[in-house]
Amino acid sequence: MQKLKGQRALVTGASSGIGKAIALELGRNGADVVVNYRSGDDVANAVAEEIRAGGVRAYAHRADVSQEADVVPMFQRISAEFGGIDILVNNAGLQKDAEFHDMTIDQWNTVIGVNLTGQFLCAREAIRCFRRQGIRPEVSRALGKIVCISSVHEVIPWAGHVNYAASKGGVMLMMKSIAQEYAPMRIRVNSICPGAIRTPINQGAWETEETYNALMRLVPYKRIGEPDDISKAAVWLASDDSDYVTGASIFVDGGMLLYPGFENGG
Repeated sequence: MQKLKGQRALVTGASSGIGKAIALELGRNGADVVVNYRSGDDVANAVAEEIRAGGVRAYAHRADVSQEADVVPMFQRISAEFGGIDILVNNAGLQKDAEFHDMTIDQWNTVIGVNLTGQFLCAREAIRCFRRQGIRPEVSRALGKIVCISSVHEVIPWAGHVNYAASKGGVMLMMKSIAQEYAPMRIRVNSICPGAIRTPINQGAWETEETYNALMRLVPYKRIGEPDDISKAAVWLASDDSDYVTGASIFVDGGMLLYPGFENGG
């Protein structure tokens, strides 16, 4: 059963990692998908081709989500090519790590720009589209669905990554405030908060036995997460199976938020 048949989705940062897994899973569940990316035309086009092979529509669209001049045309194109949008997955994100006393304003602004401002711009344009379109009850009970990809670090402080943690803390309250404002219009807004997931962005934390074992001290479930652990949660939040869920942060983290350092009394 395809839970998203007939729906139209945009996934930002969808050429690799978690975004790619989500884009593919949305397509497998019947959604037409726009694969947003910032660089790597061939890789992004290959993801779109893989989605199309499943019998749905897909195309790759290059845009920097931190730039309004890129985001607005991206939504105009999805309206022109797909006739509208039903699902936004706000996934694009990056890290530029530094000890706080050495962090540059460029490192701060770049991370906040993509991770937080990018989610603001895309969510704003999606809601504008949802309101113009109206509910399509044949495909969904909701007017529109937004899934923000946040992090366990919207809650857990992260020394050496202050810009990243600040951006994800901002995503959390932005998401909840948008959800509160637009729930009466039947627009659902939620977040997925991954823990340690096997993606290129954190390869140094899992690629050797030594680093993997060190990472597992933070994960009570004793395995690293896979991108499909997140993609399946995204499909659930985008489908009518979660129609009564809005304003929620869903932690997919193997128990990282349980603060395993205290499992023996601290």
